[in-house]
Amino acid sequence: MPRSEGTFQVKITGRKAKIVVSSDGSGIISHSGGLLLLETVRATGLGRGLSAGLERWRKPRAIHDPGKIVTDLAVMLALGGDCLSDVAMLRSQPELFGLVASDPTVSRLVDALAADPVRALESIRTARAAARERAWELAGDAAPGWGGELIPIDLDATIVIAHSDKEQATPTWKKSFGFHPLTAFADHGVAGGGEALAVLLREGRAGSNTAADHIETAKLALGQVPKALRRQVLVRTDSGGGTREFLAWLSGRRLKYSVGFTIGEDLQNAILTFPETGWQAAYDADRQVRDGAWVAEFTGLLDLTGWPKGMRVIVRRERPHPGAQLRFTDLDGHRFTVFVTNTRPGGKNGQLADLELRHRRRARCEDRIRNAKDTGLRNLPLHDFAQNQIWCELVALACELLAWMQMLALGGTARRWEPKRLRLRLFSCAGRIVKGGRRLRLRLARTWPWADLITTAITRLQALPAP
Repeated sequence: MPRSEGTFQVKITGRKAKIVVSSDGSGIISHSGGLLLLETVRATGLGRGLSAGLERWRKPRAIHDPGKIVTDLAVMLALGGDCLSDVAMLRSQPELFGLVASDPTVSRLVDALAADPVRALESIRTARAAARERAWELAGDAAPGWGGELIPIDLDATIVIAHSDKEQATPTWKKSFGFHPLTAFADHGVAGGGEALAVLLREGRAGSNTAADHIETAKLALGQVPKALRRQVLVRTDSGGGTREFLAWLSGRRLKYSVGFTIGEDLQNAILTFPETGWQAAYDADRQVRDGAWVAEFTGLLDLTGWPKGMRVIVRRERPHPGAQLRFTDLDGHRFTVFVTNTRPGGKNGQLADLELRHRRRARCEDRIRNAKDTGLRNLPLHDFAQNQIWCELVALACELLAWMQMLALGGTARRWEPKRLRLRLFSCAGRIVKGGRRLRLRLARTWPWADLITTAITRLQALPAP
């Protein structure tokens, strides 16, 4: 057909041939990047620790080790699974993942652990703490707390929706139905992500500012930090943790804290009468002066009788962004947020703008929770509350496996990749297992954009000695 003026024709120069599918391939494996997680388990001694801790649940003449089953479940969650039966993707590739238990065996172990949840959780947490200490030791200057730096531990709660009637699933304060777990994450700072320290499962009606739950979660989190580093811990929470009981508990253990605080009537009056000259410029995320934001200390203007000694009250004032809806606690067209800390004045870490920036970085905990929900926390698949407690422990284990792997094997921006990107670029890579010279060789496609990154990371992990 002749081409008329102003009309363009596109000629297709290539057609993709029809793909014929068959299921007769051999030596081919998917999720070959899962070897990164297996090498992390080996280097940190996590597998051996779980095997020793869960030995009492191993039946006589049993083929499968309970510690290996728990490790496989954590690896499965890290790779993107969201129910017990998803462990089948490991079982189908014994050359890479070894002998993996059947679905009934996995279910029976979870039931057995849930029958004695106190001992089971304690055993898993002990193995996690030992592996974490090993991982931080191997990481050197990439580990939290290196060189005496603070180790921020962020506590925050989240809603987990239940789509069926499960034990202790109740209506939540958000008018939904499910659970309201309280989590704790160790922040790796701007260079990395963070690792789960505790996931305390609670019924849906559990409060956001329950001091007893905050104390229990903080205890679990501290138990995961190496003893030599616990004096470097900085506990951060939102205003849900700003209770007298929780702050008194933190002060009694000489822990550093930065906790959100509720604006009361006395503080509101102090803000209204505070002189304009008392406000100091606040910082943005890059520690540069931020236009339209200020900070000030109100400690001496309030009656803090009954609150811990040494508690400082710091207020942030900012102009809301265009379109933002003001709250009833916002005064004079400004938005105010308050936090309290026991960090003393003076030095770089005692300046108001630095303290406020340090507290604001607690918001990264929201990213950690979102990533945990992408790693099995979005839906609790089991019915009994104790079973789901075990599941939450597996989620925490999977989250920290990812964090340890990145801390030990990756650098640059790859250390900050979230689970979705890790799965797409590293874990989902297919490979071929080749046997020869009494060795197994994993061959990745040379055209895979991140093949070199995977091989380099695996080589780094394999060079680390097992404990």
